[in-house]
Amino acid sequence: MTEVNFYDPLFLPPGGLIYSVIAARYRGKWLLVRHVGRHTWEIPGGHIEVGESSHDAAARELCEETGAQEYSVECVSTYSVRKDDSTGFGRLYFAEVILLGPVPDMNEIAEIKAMNALPSELTYPDIQPLLFERVMEYLERI
Repeated sequence: MTEVNFYDPLFLPPGGLIYSVIAARYRGKWLLVRHVGRHTWEIPGGHIEVGESSHDAAARELCEETGAQEYSVECVSTYSVRKDDSTGFGRLYFAEVILLGPVPDMNEIAEIKAMNALPSELTYPDIQPLLFERVMEYLERI
């Protein structure tokens, strides 16, 4: 069973952060990506590199996976995912994308698509809907 928990955006877990995930909106629709070799969709994101802040990782992953060139990024929450007695922490961001360009590395991303909502064919169906819901709650508050 997978358990997802949310924390204050500035919460730093003892073991550090592993992921940055970015729910990105472009012209009123959500940008989702399909990685090479997969048939499912996911919210853009990835691992935080050594020496990189979660915010810098979010900006890098957003650009690499969607081709975003002009955008704003806001931290929504720190989150944890517990699965099979292992817990990893990440940061969840919201991005408003103004300008898209080409995806820099098509070796990783097979396709990006602007959608009205999350599709049913998700890579992480036990995690991504909860992250998306958290972003929607955040947007209602601001």
